[in-house]
Amino acid sequence: MDISTRLAPGLCLKNPVLSASGTFAYGEEFSRMFDLSLLGGVVTKGLSLLPSEGNPTPRVCETPCGMLNAIGLENIGIDAFIEEKLPFLGTFDTEVIVNFFGTAEDEYAQMAQRLDIEGVSAIEMNVSCPNIKKGGIEFGKDPQILNRLVAKVRKSTTKPLVVKLSPMVTHIGEMALAAQEGGADALTCSNTFPAMAIDENTLRPMLGNVTGGLSGPAIKPIALRIVWEVSRQVSIPVIASGGITSWKDAVHFLLAGASAVEIGSASLRDPLCFGAIIEGLIRYMQDKGLESISDIIGRLQTA
Repeated sequence: MDISTRLAPGLCLKNPVLSASGTFAYGEEFSRMFDLSLLGGVVTKGLSLLPSEGNPTPRVCETPCGMLNAIGLENIGIDAFIEEKLPFLGTFDTEVIVNFFGTAEDEYAQMAQRLDIEGVSAIEMNVSCPNIKKGGIEFGKDPQILNRLVAKVRKSTTKPLVVKLSPMVTHIGEMALAAQEGGADALTCSNTFPAMAIDENTLRPMLGNVTGGLSGPAIKPIALRIVWEVSRQVSIPVIASGGITSWKDAVHFLLAGASAVEIGSASLRDPLCFGAIIEGLIRYMQDKGLESISDIIGRLQTA
């Protein structure tokens, strides 16, 4: 049985289960609970050129069927990552996909160039960030801006380039095509959804930033629709992210067209969920008599 999946030239995962950026940090805490070599790949916490302290606390709160976070892209910066975290991740038999972001096109390109080094399997570009030179509009909300950004980053690196799309757009398929035409090798769908929560006793927001990003099972049906829509528009692989907590969820996204899945907030509740999801996928394939994960990808029947 072949459970490997191909995301780009030179990037083949041993299985389609990845950690999601943000919730997995740089893998150190999770490595104390299981061997990271189990995973198809590790997607690191988002990096910027310089260290960032992030948003004020509290940064996380629970909601029905999900959670809110307003971390604010806190990270140690690219220099510390390369010196302190990348060597550690290199001790495991898994692909290392580095998530990164910027506030200007040149900054994105510089990040991609700096990450074009041994030990980095691919880079995942977060475009849900404000473009300070365009009045604060997110890079991922304008197809022309996104296309130009992806093309510039593509010229700055030899690594497989994954673009993590923003869900907060009118036509996600248009954004997906813009990224593909700019040179993306794969797409991640999608990021969290803006939301908020209020404490009725203190009369204050639950988050120090007032609003944050909603993740968890609550967003799975929306993310599933996005993956299905995007996979019908583009010819490059799609990585699903959003509300995946079980092997059934993973199968649903694969059927909708995803080639791999990222597990995020579910791992905060159960750090060992990755193994259960991989084992469940294998049992599903055995029960269905399937020989390859490709026998599941995009096989949703709508007619």
